[in-house]
Amino acid sequence: MYTSRTLENFFKKAKRQFPVLLVTGPRQVGKTTFLQHQSDKKRSYVTLDDPLICQLAKKDPGLLLQRFPPPVLIDEIQYAPELLPFIKIAVDRKQQPNMFWLTGSQQFHMMKNVSESLAGRVGIINLLGLSHRELSGHSESVVPFTPTSKLISRQFKKTNSLGLTDLYQLIWRGSFPAIALNKKMDRDLFYSSYLQTYLQRDIRDLANVGNEMAFLRFLRAAAARTGQLLNMADMARDADVSQNTAKHWLSILQASGIVYSLEPFYNNLTKRLVKRPKLYFLDTGLCSYLTEWSSPQTLEAGAMSGAILETWIIAEILKSYWHNGQRAPLYFYRDKDKKEIDLLIIRDGTIYPLEFKKSAAPGKDSIRHFNVLKKLKIPLGPGGVICLAEQPLPLTNTAQVIPIATL
Repeated sequence: MYTSRTLENFFKKAKRQFPVLLVTGPRQVGKTTFLQHQSDKKRSYVTLDDPLICQLAKKDPGLLLQRFPPPVLIDEIQYAPELLPFIKIAVDRKQQPNMFWLTGSQQFHMMKNVSESLAGRVGIINLLGLSHRELSGHSESVVPFTPTSKLISRQFKKTNSLGLTDLYQLIWRGSFPAIALNKKMDRDLFYSSYLQTYLQRDIRDLANVGNEMAFLRFLRAAAARTGQLLNMADMARDADVSQNTAKHWLSILQASGIVYSLEPFYNNLTKRLVKRPKLYFLDTGLCSYLTEWSSPQTLEAGAMSGAILETWIIAEILKSYWHNGQRAPLYFYRDKDKKEIDLLIIRDGTIYPLEFKKSAAPGKDSIRHFNVLKKLKIPLGPGGVICLAEQPLPLTNTAQVIPIATL
């Protein structure tokens, strides 16, 4: 059964504008299912996962496009970048929107080829796993998140309650549709198979990683550090590889949609800000599996409880932007005095500060560092604390308590 995605509204606009649309994201987030649901009977479907079709696409891409002329959906385009120049020729010849729909699980090879071959002709759309609101049946109400009273109030009215137990169950299972929508699916078996596919298909074939066990150690080291400042030396040491190798492997994790790098806010008005990014896994289920938490209860009570909650919140806010076709203007603040703010959303020249707390009743002390933003000489919008409260409440004149269920 198909679950409606927030991305549908943006996709309808984009297909009227671009001749080529590329939906990119990690494996198993529902890219093909999404596009097939948007398709009509006139659009043919080709998957380059099929070895025979992939071989034809590589050796004679012109013939493949004659056999499957537009409108066409081509799945896993990264396996045959030889198709891209021929898609460009077809697009330039007809100059019509909505001709080619493409999917790709791997950005690190594909994006360079796409940007070079299809510049100005392709709309690139990021899709992640199911958001909390999509799982709740409220995909149509998702807008890019900012902590304004109007938005919080509107989203709170269209939300289901989300207590501690249910929240960590969501976090532990993760957001891949196959497991998020099927409660009977064995979680450990799913992630074991996912890792095997990711390592064998994507990493070995596309990124030339020779030592799969070392890469898996690196993946586990990254998962253990979700929500922390990036420390490449520590991760390289844990995986027993050089720092240059660790940097290369981190770029692979970022490009294949496994992790997200949250950049620190920085401007010329202060020289005392930390410049290292923070690392976040984009799926908390995969992160929990890699760090070997055997149940939602042990995860909630364990040492990673706060970090995994922060990771889930960041991913939900990120989805609210990407699934509306927008760049996510997200940063964090940390200075040399260790004053830190978990998230800054910067829209239209205004900063919206946010803290995350595993608490049902956070106090004003939670937002004590918001005052440091005044020295940045940038307009400050309303802020808040995303937490386990049951309803929105004012905390100060400019900040409020935001129930996590509103995300």
